[in-house]
Amino acid sequence: KVGASCALCHTVTDQSVFNLPNGGSIGRRLDGLATHTINIGAIFAMADNSRALYPVLQLSLKANKDKTIGRAPKGLTEKSSEKEVDAYLSNPAFYPVGMFDDSFDGNGDPMHNTPLFRQDLAFPYGSEGAIAKLDNFSNLVYTGLFDQTTLTTPGGRAFLHKLGGAAGDEIADDYVKILKETGVKNYPFVKAAPHPAPGTEEAPLGVRVDNTKLADMNAYLFSLEAPAGTDGNAPAVARGRELFRSVGCTACHNVDQSKLVPGFVVPMKTIFPGDNPVVLAPREPPLNPVVDTPGNIFDDKMIIVNATLRGEVRGTALPLLLDLARKPVFLHDNSVPTLDNLLNPARGATAPHPFYLSDTAQRADMVEFLRSLDTGSSNQRRQAATKPQSQSSGVFTLGGFFIFSAGMVWLKLKRTTG
Repeated sequence: KVGASCALCHTVTDQSVFNLPNGGSIGRRLDGLATHTINIGAIFAMADNSRALYPVLQLSLKANKDKTIGRAPKGLTEKSSEKEVDAYLSNPAFYPVGMFDDSFDGNGDPMHNTPLFRQDLAFPYGSEGAIAKLDNFSNLVYTGLFDQTTLTTPGGRAFLHKLGGAAGDEIADDYVKILKETGVKNYPFVKAAPHPAPGTEEAPLGVRVDNTKLADMNAYLFSLEAPAGTDGNAPAVARGRELFRSVGCTACHNVDQSKLVPGFVVPMKTIFPGDNPVVLAPREPPLNPVVDTPGNIFDDKMIIVNATLRGEVRGTALPLLLDLARKPVFLHDNSVPTLDNLLNPARGATAPHPFYLSDTAQRADMVEFLRSLDTGSSNQRRQAATKPQSQSSGVFTLGGFFIFSAGMVWLKLKRTTG
């Protein structure tokens, strides 16, 4: 068995011992950095019982008239075989490299791995901005994502019903059948206590893990330093900084990345002018109806789980503009290959994030500036590049390190013969 933890998607090395050109390295551990080249789907497909990941697969549900949403043309069902599930997970066209589907919504909506350093500067949490507090985010990850069997409990079922109505009920019922068929017993596995306010952000599934552990994790993620930005071409960086200030970027983003990210959720129609959703199902306020823009995957992540859970609008949270030089793709759906492409008006007026610079030289300057961003000065960047990363600076931080590193879910790997 192999343990999966936060570090699977949010730790890299400094490549000081060995480095593969297309991903994979050996060296000093750097927690908090996103792993952009990891093939999570293929790793999950190695599990002995990948059917047990049913709630986070792209499904075809009877409650939805057997329709499916995601990159695959056909959704999986409770009757899908292990081979069929593995084929979905291991196909990068359906489950792209560097992405992870973290929503138990029955949709195929993996998003690109995000960094977990300097989470004291982030707000709200999740690319859709659904959660206001980091400890609540961690609790949902522990109790729901790392142990999806919690979704079969009364609290888990209530949450699925709140999100998806009859479709949520069907996911829970199907999941119980799959767990029985595949011999999974004595679940749920994560140790968590009943919470006095089930269904709230503090305990969406009705349970909450130990608050000391959550505080430890908060402290550790707050303590992780952001990587140094690139030194780049100083005159180009300066020109890019002035453009950033003058062309409207500061309406959403900070120039100074050591400041807290603006906490509002950008409405979907603003970040994606091509959003033209159709209503798929009603929901109880404050949740918005289940809506989807056909033919586009950008909004799929926000169809079921979005910021209306906390009374905000359906849209996207603002990201930290840090460690951009390492990113191979941009936007949460992997739809933009480079920063230059992100800023190029050739993408069209209705594309996601349609904020452009038509001048090629100006785009180059802006790219230099964005790649240079970090939380300190140029001198601090040079010092950070040579200073060993601290793994602990107190009781809370050390505790958070062990939680971050510890295996939370066990995947029994398939046996292979050579």
